[in-house]
Amino acid sequence: MSVDKPSDANPSAAMDLHSPQRQLIEWQIEHADLDALIDQAAAAPGHLDELRLRRMKKRRLALRDQMASLQAQLAPKEPA
Repeated sequence: MSVDKPSDANPSAAMDLHSPQRQLIEWQIEHADLDALIDQAAAAPGHLDELRLRRMKKRRLALRDQMASLQAQLAPKEPA
Protein backbone atom coordinates (compact mmCIF):
# COMPACT_ATOMS: atom_id res chain seq x y z
CA MET A 1 0.00 0.00 0.00
CA SER A 2 1.48 3.32 -1.00
CA VAL A 3 0.91 6.58 0.81
CA ASP A 4 0.37 9.56 -1.45
CA LYS A 5 2.35 12.67 -0.70
CA PRO A 6 0.50 15.97 -1.06
CA SER A 7 2.71 16.83 -4.02
CA ASP A 8 1.76 13.52 -5.69
CA ALA A 9 -1.91 14.39 -5.49
CA ASN A 10 -1.35 17.87 -6.86
CA PRO A 11 1.83 18.27 -8.93
CA SER A 12 1.37 22.04 -9.08
CA ALA A 13 1.52 22.31 -5.27
CA ALA A 14 5.31 22.53 -5.36
CA MET A 15 5.11 25.27 -7.98
CA ASP A 16 2.75 27.30 -5.78
CA LEU A 17 5.60 27.78 -3.30
CA HIS A 18 7.46 29.82 -5.90
CA SER A 19 4.54 31.57 -7.55
CA PRO A 20 4.65 35.34 -8.10
CA GLN A 21 1.59 35.76 -5.88
CA ARG A 22 3.35 33.99 -3.00
CA GLN A 23 6.48 36.10 -3.54
CA LEU A 24 4.34 39.23 -3.39
CA ILE A 25 2.79 38.10 -0.09
CA GLU A 26 6.23 37.36 1.38
CA TRP A 27 7.46 40.83 0.36
CA GLN A 28 4.35 42.44 1.87
CA ILE A 29 4.97 40.63 5.15
CA GLU A 30 8.64 41.64 5.18
CA HIS A 31 7.66 45.25 4.38
CA ALA A 32 5.17 45.28 7.27
CA ASP A 33 7.80 43.82 9.62
CA LEU A 34 10.28 46.51 8.60
CA ASP A 35 7.61 49.19 9.13
CA ALA A 36 7.08 47.93 12.67
CA LEU A 37 10.82 47.81 13.40
CA ILE A 38 11.36 51.30 12.03
CA ASP A 39 8.43 52.63 14.08
CA GLN A 40 9.86 51.01 17.22
CA ALA A 41 13.27 52.52 16.52
CA ALA A 42 11.71 55.96 16.09
CA ALA A 43 9.84 55.57 19.40
CA ALA A 44 13.03 54.68 21.27
CA PRO A 45 15.78 56.98 19.97
CA GLY A 46 19.30 55.83 20.66
CA HIS A 47 18.23 52.17 20.82
CA LEU A 48 19.23 51.54 17.20
CA ASP A 49 22.21 53.07 15.45
CA GLU A 50 21.59 55.37 12.50
CA LEU A 51 23.38 53.16 9.97
CA ARG A 52 21.17 50.17 10.75
CA LEU A 53 18.06 52.36 10.63
CA ARG A 54 19.07 53.73 7.21
CA ARG A 55 19.66 50.20 5.92
CA MET A 56 16.21 49.10 7.10
CA LYS A 57 14.61 52.10 5.40
CA LYS A 58 16.52 51.42 2.20
CA ARG A 59 15.42 47.77 2.25
CA ARG A 60 11.82 48.86 2.86
CA LEU A 61 11.95 51.16 -0.18
CA ALA A 62 13.48 48.40 -2.31
CA LEU A 63 10.70 46.04 -1.24
CA ARG A 64 8.09 48.66 -2.14
CA ASP A 65 9.63 48.99 -5.62
CA GLN A 66 9.77 45.20 -6.07
CA MET A 67 6.15 44.85 -5.00
CA ALA A 68 5.01 47.57 -7.39
CA SER A 69 6.92 45.97 -10.26
CA LEU A 70 5.51 42.52 -9.56
CA GLN A 71 1.98 43.88 -9.16
CA ALA A 72 2.32 45.59 -12.55
CA GLN A 73 3.39 42.28 -14.10
CA LEU A 74 0.49 40.40 -12.49
CA ALA A 75 -2.14 43.00 -13.38
CA PRO A 76 -4.19 42.16 -16.45
CA LYS A 77 -3.21 44.18 -19.47
CA GLU A 78 -5.68 46.85 -20.49
CA PRO A 79 -6.40 47.26 -24.19
CA ALA A 80 -4.86 50.38 -25.64
